[in-house]
Amino acid sequence: MGRNKKYVISLTDDEVRRLKSVLRKKTTTRTLKCRCQILLDLDEAHGKTLTHQQCAKSIGVCIATVHNVIKYYIDGGVENVLTVGRSVNSDNARRKIDGRAEAKLIEMA
Repeated sequence: MGRNKKYVISLTDDEVRRLKSVLRKKTTTRTLKCRCQILLDLDEAHGKTLTHQQCAKSIGVCIATVHNVIKYYIDGGVENVLTVGRSVNSDNARRKIDGRAEAKLIEMA
């Protein structure tokens, strides 16, 4: 079994301000709030940091979510963390009618 990589999260003052402003907004989704809080909890430049397990437990997410947020931050910074990517199949979840009803509608037309 390989050794886990340790990534150091060191946020600048501007990044901390941006994350806190996103947390304060009422329109922010729960996903983004969790991501912001994870980064703030793991920031080593501003105060005491938590371990990954402590961070996951305090926010109420699984450890995989913490690792994914760290990966997003390492790959693209704070902006990458604050963007939520949608699956190409997500438009299927917003369909008004199912396939059977769609077929009947086409038949009638």
